[in-house]
Amino acid sequence: MKQLVIFVAVAVILTVGFKMFSNNNGGEVMAESKSNKKVLVAYFSASGITAKVANKLSKVTGADLFEIKPANPYTTADLDWTNKKSRSSVEMDDRNSRPQIANKVSNMNKYDVVFVGFPIWWYREPSIIDTFMESYDFSGKQIIPFATSGGSGMGDSGSIMQKLAPKANVDSGKRFSSGVSENDLKAWAKKWL
Repeated sequence: MKQLVIFVAVAVILTVGFKMFSNNNGGEVMAESKSNKKVLVAYFSASGITAKVANKLSKVTGADLFEIKPANPYTTADLDWTNKKSRSSVEMDDRNSRPQIANKVSNMNKYDVVFVGFPIWWYREPSIIDTFMESYDFSGKQIIPFATSGGSGMGDSGSIMQKLAPKANVDSGKRFSSGVSENDLKAWAKKWL
């Protein structure tokens, strides 16, 4: 009887320990568990495509998720890149444009790694990302841009973001298609975790 009690106790301890260090992907250990780095995925999404990629990235890395919401939401007319007088065209034409953000990360200081996602507009990050980069002290943090686009690359996004957060270590980043797999995102992100 005593041996049965010991066996059950050991089985319970092992099961609880395994559950604490595993996720829902067949017991695979998440990247955050290995490194103790606190990770944030912050993103701006105008059409929902970047939001889908950000959600996948957050899931596979175990990161917290934060949507960068404009104080004045963009309408379809605002996003009409063929109209030089549309809001997005005017903002992107003025490098000093800083659209206001409606919400704020309340505890940015606790994060070591921040993935920043956005759609590519005019071959770079949207101006609201510039607002985001100037809104926090990213000193000593690793910042990794990621973007969605039908075909445009990252352009100068990484170097622009580095200038806006000079005390951070900003990577050049990567563009993803809307259908990027969780496995591809996990393989890409593990470099910083």
